[in-house]
Amino acid sequence: MVEIHVLVPHDEGVAALADVPGVRATRYDVDGELPAADVLVPPFLANADAVGLAPRVEGLRLVQLLTAGAENWVGKLPDGVALSDCRGAHGGATAEWIVAAMLAVYRDLPAFVRRQDEARWDQRQTRELAGKKVLIVGAGDVAEHTVRRLAPFEVETTLVGRRARDGVHGIDEVLDLLPHFDACVVIVPLTDDTRGLVDAAFLAAMPDGALLVNAARGPVADTDALLAELNSGRLLAAVDVTDPEPLPADHPLWKAPGLLITPHVGGSVPGAFRRAYRIAAEQIGAFARGDKPPNLVENGY
Repeated sequence: MVEIHVLVPHDEGVAALADVPGVRATRYDVDGELPAADVLVPPFLANADAVGLAPRVEGLRLVQLLTAGAENWVGKLPDGVALSDCRGAHGGATAEWIVAAMLAVYRDLPAFVRRQDEARWDQRQTRELAGKKVLIVGAGDVAEHTVRRLAPFEVETTLVGRRARDGVHGIDEVLDLLPHFDACVVIVPLTDDTRGLVDAAFLAAMPDGALLVNAARGPVADTDALLAELNSGRLLAAVDVTDPEPLPADHPLWKAPGLLITPHVGGSVPGAFRRAYRIAAEQIGAFARGDKPPNLVENGY
């Protein structure tokens, strides 16, 4: 087996790849000179500018991400350089955020926190998650984790994917499905097909009082359309992502009624690095053997 050289941005990456046959890992500094290598692992949660690292690596053949989202890299790599994402690393943590956000909105926890700051006892009735019907748009790893975590709450879940298959509806059915669900969770990757998916028509199809949860990417939802529905008081929402992101301090989303915002922290937990490098090691190991990495990104996915 021919040894391949992998550039990683963390000591954890060097350790994770130490026992992968045919792999030699070197830690690099993003601001320093990058040596020739076969594989580049960009920093975790790297911004869009990180794609500029790839042309600086002579002999590069693969970029292995530590995130599941690949939108900053698709179509922007030099010819002949493949892209693999980290699908499978962050599904559990993201699903946990989804359940936490739904519980927070239904039990009105943000309002109770504000009352606590005011030392004000505000005893009243709230909504509940139990018994809700939830439409999950996206049928991959995060969706599977979300279904399992919602099950103990006696929630009925229905999946929507790119194409219809056993147990999954096709995305072409989504507008007909939405009126029949109490909540919609969106966990699709950002591609040309999903950009603006949650538009005015999508939101209008949701019933009065329904909850939208966006754990995908900000541009998957039309911000103006979402603002209009929130300001009317017709819908509720919880978002871990926004468009733009980071959200400027003067943006009207901050003051929109019925909205819970968190700053893209769904996958930001202590175990994220360990799980990400475990998946990365599997992908890079396959590449070193001459196999196709299972998480190879093709056609935006």
